[in-house]
Amino acid sequence: MAQPEQGEQRRLRPAPLLFEPAAAVADPEHFFDLESMDDPKELLGRATELALAFRAATDRAVEFQAMAAAQLADPRRFDRLSTADIARRAEWTEDYAKKMVEFGRTLLNTPQPNERP
Repeated sequence: MAQPEQGEQRRLRPAPLLFEPAAAVADPEHFFDLESMDDPKELLGRATELALAFRAATDRAVEFQAMAAAQLADPRRFDRLSTADIARRAEWTEDYAKKMVEFGRTLLNTPQPNERP
């Protein structure tokens, strides 16, 4: 099966992540009610939905990290941070921080679908 294009991937909306009640979160065996499912087909479906939702959330969060890193490293800012400072704050290596700044710059410079050029 062919991989969807980047823009197409962003449009996919996996199952929503619902907040769990505090009592359920306190139980270390509880995870989005998966442990209570007896039907393996239902369990596989819901676990797959959750895995996709977590992946999508991770990808989106990394994009926001990159954009923030690029903004913090912007030489036009009077309070600009070095990549070493950004790496320390985000608990990254400095090389990774440099890559994230570059990635963030590309994201910030890419016109969004509803923006006019």
